[in-house]
Amino acid sequence: MAVPARRTSKAKKRLRRTHNKVVKPEISFDESTGEYRRSHHVSLKGYYKGRQIFDRSKEAK
Repeated sequence: MAVPARRTSKAKKRLRRTHNKVVKPEISFDESTGEYRRSHHVSLKGYYKGRQIFDRSKEAK
């Protein structure tokens, strides 16, 4: 059975194991509301792809 000649340090093990990275959220301008929103998400006013999905004013009452 093969045995490594030297022990692998903790730093080398962690470097090899990590796949973490910071990803910025995709933000697009919504023409119907005039605000910025995350892609593929409903805006705060209830619009998605230019159509109103739900009415926030009725929900608040």
